[in-house]
Amino acid sequence: MTKTRPSLADKRRIFRRLHESGCFVIPNPWDVGSAVYLQSSGFKALATTSSGFAWSQGRPDGGIARDIALAHFASLVAATDVPVNADFENGFANDAAGVADNVALAVRTGVAGLSIEDSTGDAAKPLFDLSTAIDRIRAARGAIDRAGGDVLLIGRAECFLVGRPDLGETIERLKAYAQAGADCLYAPGLQGSEQIASVVAAVAPKPVNLLVGSSIGLTMREIAALGVRRVSVGGALARSAWSAFMRAATLIADEGRFDAFADAAAGRDLDAFFRAH
Repeated sequence: MTKTRPSLADKRRIFRRLHESGCFVIPNPWDVGSAVYLQSSGFKALATTSSGFAWSQGRPDGGIARDIALAHFASLVAATDVPVNADFENGFANDAAGVADNVALAVRTGVAGLSIEDSTGDAAKPLFDLSTAIDRIRAARGAIDRAGGDVLLIGRAECFLVGRPDLGETIERLKAYAQAGADCLYAPGLQGSEQIASVVAAVAPKPVNLLVGSSIGLTMREIAALGVRRVSVGGALARSAWSAFMRAATLIADEGRFDAFADAAAGRDLDAFFRAH
């Protein structure tokens, strides 16, 4: 009997429910194959990774054009039955009107959530001033509401990633984004339990996303105890895959050896998996 696939409305409803209580992991695939595998592993939702996808296209993080990103979102949504959250970078626009237009396009891809960063991409001025950043979140909120309002909006404060690791500024920005309509708050780069707990308390009752891109010495149980609602891994899974690939390729190039293939997944197992999914 053919399995009935959930509708976009179902996925978005499920996604919102996940943010209401508990703590869940939302891992970050970088292509359809990795998305299908992660879904099969039992994860309840997935999130795209701008860096992981960019590397798969031979580009640096931030080097993907809007329409290519949109097509990527649509491909992951079509290939999976779980909600997909889009890493929509800084909305691919500087002004609020541009953000609104682009968010409307992202909603049409079928994603259940999308994030908007406050980073500019300009090293001389890495963050939008707070007033502009608030206007951008408000514009994204308006675009979602006009489309029906069921897509989750994540407001991101990029302070720690752009060389401004000021917890006070980070919290100020996140609280402002919550007031401007963000459903979930995210400050990648937080370090340690105290910083995490401070952010969770400051924006409560809004849910918080924690990035775990390296070993931070905390288990999921400990992260949940801090009040975090969801945990993403950014480009870490893609980096892990690249690490194995680079080690194997370097060994061949430098030493003419193929030892690294001893740890490779069997082709027949991959074929069997994707045939079944």
